[in-house]
Amino acid sequence: MLIDTYGRVATDLRVSLTDRCNLRCTYCMPEEGLQWLAKPDLLTDDEIVRLIGIAVTELGVTEVRFTGGEPLLRPGLVGIVERCAALAPRPQMSLTTNGIGLQRTAQALRDAGLDRVNVSLDTLRPEVFQALTRRKRHDDVLRGLDAARTAGLTPVKVNTVLMPGLNDDEAPDLLAWALENDYELRFIEQMPLDAQHGWKRDGMITAGDILTSLRTRFTLTAEGEDERGSAPAERWLVDGGPARVGVIASVTRPFCRACDRTRLTADGQVRTCLFAREESDLRGALRSGAPDEEIARLWRLAMWGKKAGSGLDDPTFLQPDRPMSAIGG
Repeated sequence: MLIDTYGRVATDLRVSLTDRCNLRCTYCMPEEGLQWLAKPDLLTDDEIVRLIGIAVTELGVTEVRFTGGEPLLRPGLVGIVERCAALAPRPQMSLTTNGIGLQRTAQALRDAGLDRVNVSLDTLRPEVFQALTRRKRHDDVLRGLDAARTAGLTPVKVNTVLMPGLNDDEAPDLLAWALENDYELRFIEQMPLDAQHGWKRDGMITAGDILTSLRTRFTLTAEGEDERGSAPAERWLVDGGPARVGVIASVTRPFCRACDRTRLTADGQVRTCLFAREESDLRGALRSGAPDEEIARLWRLAMWGKKAGSGLDDPTFLQPDRPMSAIGG
């Protein structure tokens, strides 16, 4: 069991498979000049599967989310999913992706045992997509979403970040589009995880702003805390349901008290929080020949030291040294 001093138990493992990405989203990384991890520093496929196996069989993890960077850039992804699906007990497995390449891989991932996907899409307008991501790949994302739905990687969740002056007027249109296509839309507040450290609290679109915008067209009914559990998204029934929309308000409505996540970076570091500035090395133990029991002990020790909250409300808060592309979403 991965328990901390506040009694929280981590059962949800986020695994970053690579720090590389084929987009350059303005709220995540600069257009160029970002230093990638060296290949020898990355966990191998065998190492990833071994660590997930320890988490599932020894530490009580029941859900695994593959992230990046962009996890579809990992050559061995399908094989990793297939091997993890063979674990006993079998974890629930999902993937967070930008959707580029999903048209080609969705069915193979489903056949390997992946349960569902989260796809990032911030706009319905191709020209805004290009401004946000610095790439002309909007149609590829739409085709990837359709392929995921067809393959049965459902519910297909769409993650959206609204940025001032770019797509902050699109919330109602995005929700109407998601409802029409049977996607579950989740708005995410912009977080201080950009490589260039350009995030500013007073310039972000808040959960309150998003809900106000949505209510100009839709009736929203809060789902309630009992339904939410440890999920990061607050959810609302849309026009009486059953469709829902979610808002992940990591900055203005933090949910740290119910957090059940533990994180593994692409280079084998345990992170107790997305905003943590400290990491605990498992790669070194793996490569020095440590047995599973020792790795499990190190993982438990790392999670025992998890802080009460993210620290975003602290005036002295400092962003993590590593950007989201390196530590996983």
